[in-house]
Amino acid sequence: MRFSAVLRFAARDLRGGLGGLRVFIACIALGVAAIVGVNSLSRSLGEGLTREGRVILGGDASFSLIHRELSDAERAFLGARGTLSTVATMRGMARAGDGEAALVEVKAVEPGWPQLGQATLAPAMDVEAALAPKDGVYGVAAEAALLDRLGLRIGDALKLGEATLAIRAVLVAEPDRLGGGIGLGPRLLLARQALDATGLVQPGSLVRWTTRVLMPGPPAQADVLVLLDAAKANFPEAGWETRERSAISPDFTRSLERFTEFLSLVGLASLIVGGVGVANAAQGFVERKRETLAILKTIGASGGEVFALAMAEFLAVALIGVAIGLGIGAAAPFAVDRLFGDLLPFPLAPAIFAREIALGAFYGLMTALAFSTPSLGRAHDLKVTELFRSLIERRGSWPRWRYVALTGVAAALLAGAAIAASPQKSVAVWAVAALVLAMALLRAVAWAVMALARRAPPRGPVEWRMAVASLHRPGALTPSILSSLGLGLGVLVALTLVDVSLRGQLRQTQPGKTPSFYFLDVRSPELPGFRAFLAQKAPDAGIVEVPMMRGRFMKIGDVPVERVHAKESAAWALEGDRGITFAETEPEGSELVAGAWWPRGYDGPPLVSLESEVADGLGLKLGDSVTVNVLGRNVAAQVANLRKVNWRSFAINFVMVFSPNAFTGAPHTVLVSAAFPAGVGAGRELALAHDLAKAYPAVVSVRVSEALAQVEQLVGKLATAIRAASGVALLTSVLVLAGALSANRRARLGDAVILKILGATRRRLVAAFLIEYALLGSVAALFGLLAGAAAAAGIVIFVMKLDFAFAAGPAFAAAFGALTLTVALGMAGAWRILGQKPAAFLREL
Repeated sequence: MRFSAVLRFAARDLRGGLGGLRVFIACIALGVAAIVGVNSLSRSLGEGLTREGRVILGGDASFSLIHRELSDAERAFLGARGTLSTVATMRGMARAGDGEAALVEVKAVEPGWPQLGQATLAPAMDVEAALAPKDGVYGVAAEAALLDRLGLRIGDALKLGEATLAIRAVLVAEPDRLGGGIGLGPRLLLARQALDATGLVQPGSLVRWTTRVLMPGPPAQADVLVLLDAAKANFPEAGWETRERSAISPDFTRSLERFTEFLSLVGLASLIVGGVGVANAAQGFVERKRETLAILKTIGASGGEVFALAMAEFLAVALIGVAIGLGIGAAAPFAVDRLFGDLLPFPLAPAIFAREIALGAFYGLMTALAFSTPSLGRAHDLKVTELFRSLIERRGSWPRWRYVALTGVAAALLAGAAIAASPQKSVAVWAVAALVLAMALLRAVAWAVMALARRAPPRGPVEWRMAVASLHRPGALTPSILSSLGLGLGVLVALTLVDVSLRGQLRQTQPGKTPSFYFLDVRSPELPGFRAFLAQKAPDAGIVEVPMMRGRFMKIGDVPVERVHAKESAAWALEGDRGITFAETEPEGSELVAGAWWPRGYDGPPLVSLESEVADGLGLKLGDSVTVNVLGRNVAAQVANLRKVNWRSFAINFVMVFSPNAFTGAPHTVLVSAAFPAGVGAGRELALAHDLAKAYPAVVSVRVSEALAQVEQLVGKLATAIRAASGVALLTSVLVLAGALSANRRARLGDAVILKILGATRRRLVAAFLIEYALLGSVAALFGLLAGAAAAAGIVIFVMKLDFAFAAGPAFAAAFGALTLTVALGMAGAWRILGQKPAAFLREL
């Protein structure tokens, strides 16, 4: 039979309708829609950032420095290539007269800001007019959250540092907000001259000076890259962080890629769960097509031709599910932009992305092929006499090796595509391996349950014996229900426990050790008085003082950082500025794992202590050198020792700790932490912050509990998106369960008819069904709990490097939900079966 003939036969046979393949279509559509939707939305966000990159960055390129502004030579070089605009950002404490103080993200701008885009103020007014001085008082624009926090209104005065400022407007939007990153407090916008009046800018203060270059044109991307290369060649020791309009925030891009990958892997899990439904649908498809296949074999069709016809029909139906999933997934960015575009802080550029659509279609078709081939392949060797019989015992033999090989190839292509499309290959490999292991374990559990049921002694009530027999009977639901529901529940439990562990880690504190406050920008001359202030206001608090500066890696050995191939776990250390310090002794919360600490009073060549994981990721070992730019000067130091840092202690610690002689005489500030003992309430913490704001207006106080609350809120939003993705997997499990019950309906109906003829009452049949589904649901719930907890523990301990905590409440709630769902759907199907009259069924035989 030629291929064209196979297609004609398949098309004719499908004219009779889709039969029981609607669940199959839904399973494929859901998985494909989840994968395409997540990837298309991520791509839309990336395209939006690229399209609006010039506006978000505030120019074509930016040059950021910590502690210092551009030198005259640097400013002249950049000014010759475009229009310059400098923005200063730092943290400060805004005060409402003698009232409450609040942490703010200060942003000082020059006249003409913004060069691109529009800032939105309420009431609407010109930015320069809002920030200009009136009667000797500069104006500011503040976010509504700050006004609510301090109980202020437009027209009121607030204090920042040594200056009194007037609130002229509410700051609604900034076009370059994303280019500056996410802050801990609300934004306070003011003029550059107003920042000078506050007295907050001192030598060593943690101020970021960002100069944007707006080139004539707009220029081609190649011209922007030429500018960056020329700036680096002319000022190799400038130590600035450079960005350009097509790569606004590498950190944000990397985080977006990882989050997208995570959601895509969850979508892949839902597609694999749907694969169980595909296998059920393929098996039911062969059962329903017995007469057609029998006729073809009778008139001379070979087993291979019968398989080809069945596969052609099945893949044709799979294409319907793929098309539906592609349509839903491709429409997701447009729907999000239409419904939530005005609420999102990120620009979206919704479009139809061919790569994402092709990848989703490939996933869907490979899933259909991998899971349907074994069932369809068994039709090859079925005898014609068996094909004509209705209630024959199904054969459990393996299909021919060619169909096993085809299944393996499809599965390998599916796994290979998931790994190849991932930005983190190692994570994708582990995720795919975990899915394969989970499916294998579920199949083994199903076999074990069936074996135990087969060997169970025939004791107990007849309902119990009937239920146990149903677990291992030909065509039993055991493999289908356990494979689908167990995997879907395992994914849900794993994500729930990861979320609970992460939130628990954020709330975990040790009174007297975990800091209650961090105090930033304490100047060295003020330190004695600041100590006395804390001794008076917080005599029972544990105080730690550490000098602090900012610096960035320039070279690893003799290799510039741009050419260093760091591991994924350490690549972040090379991007942007890092906090650095110097110390005579080893800091708290760390443990030496290699080398020795320098002696007190050391006066030799500069030495540095590195965090061990970062050192390993950068390929550094004892005796190697690193070059760090601090205050516009390159400092080369030799690696003296490696430390393992317990970041979860919240103690003050740094990736790099230098020997004190490396920065002799360099201006710096002191970072101070205060840890209150147990039993100190929020009122006393707020009182300390209030008194500090009056006594030391230039010192920034960060209340740890408030900062962690913001982080937990962000984690909660991410967890909502993750739960939505895992909900697709669970919904697919429900569809698979419903499909398995539907496919098994005829066999169950036959059993019920025979049992009724033999005298079984409806009550006994209902009890038998109830026990069977309760047993299956319990096993699926137990597997989901154990597998989900194991997966969550692996993610939390080995990936997040945190402590794992098993949350019994959410985990058991998910398990009970799975049990209830299995029993409810099972009994709904059983009730339909029990309502059938025996005579009607017997007449069909």
